[in-house]
Amino acid sequence: MECAGKGSGTRCLGPARKRCGRCGAVSYCSASHQISHWKVHREECERLEQQMRNLDLLNDFPFTFSQESTVQISEKQESRCSFLRKRGIHQVGLWVCECRCGASVTSFGNSRLESDTWNLSNILCPCRGPSSPIAKALCSWKDYYEWRCIPLQSPVSLLLHWPLTVYHSIQLAGLGSLTSEISKLCIHYLGPEKELLQLAVFGELRALFPGVFVQIELIGPAVPHHRDGDKIDLHSYAHCIEQDCDCRYKNENTSCSIGHTSSAVTLQLHRGYYHERFLDISKVCFSFTFFLSL
Repeated sequence: MECAGKGSGTRCLGPARKRCGRCGAVSYCSASHQISHWKVHREECERLEQQMRNLDLLNDFPFTFSQESTVQISEKQESRCSFLRKRGIHQVGLWVCECRCGASVTSFGNSRLESDTWNLSNILCPCRGPSSPIAKALCSWKDYYEWRCIPLQSPVSLLLHWPLTVYHSIQLAGLGSLTSEISKLCIHYLGPEKELLQLAVFGELRALFPGVFVQIELIGPAVPHHRDGDKIDLHSYAHCIEQDCDCRYKNENTSCSIGHTSSAVTLQLHRGYYHERFLDISKVCFSFTFFLSL
């Protein structure tokens, strides 16, 4: 963890090992940096303290991955590369960072437009809107797969755990029952890394929060300098590989485009650390704001 007071004046004296005694969410290299940074940190300390109290609860997510679709990997019967290769998605598009060799040959800094294709048939991925609204809160991958009419052996949970974690966090925060009453939900998403190459999967939030405009502020040092401030509107879902599927016509040139303003899900990229960018982000983020660190 980096010193929260870095860049506020004097140079850091060493590792950030001195945590805030109240919230425990930020650390400092020295008492002097903690004192000098208090005028900034005090604005968010109470909020962070409340979130840290629920840390154990928030770490217990049911949407990390689907054991049904990755049982061979879970039981060490095959490698992640082999798992992806058998399905034709090894080092391809959205899946390029899902194995060690893929992560070593790509970087978000070299990519301007991210892939918006699952590289799967339409029976294996959620390329279109749901056939019915959510009847109850989703509590497991089985619930989700049944609702979206996807077979349990589909590997999409490897990527969909990002939006499903957002969904589950909001349910835990007690906002799930309020989504029918609000028109906009703003989420501060801290520390994105490989998901920066998988932005199209966040389009699934359109199905999870129907009728709600979702704005996600992704903040972290992994965002390249040239992408700082980029705004990405997800007008629909990542599409499948079937040439005659409805999703291809609806999604063509719109699924992960930059510069539009009329989508249901908008992502904004911010390079840096949250304590450095919080004031700028808070000026434009309103309505229900939710803080999420992954």
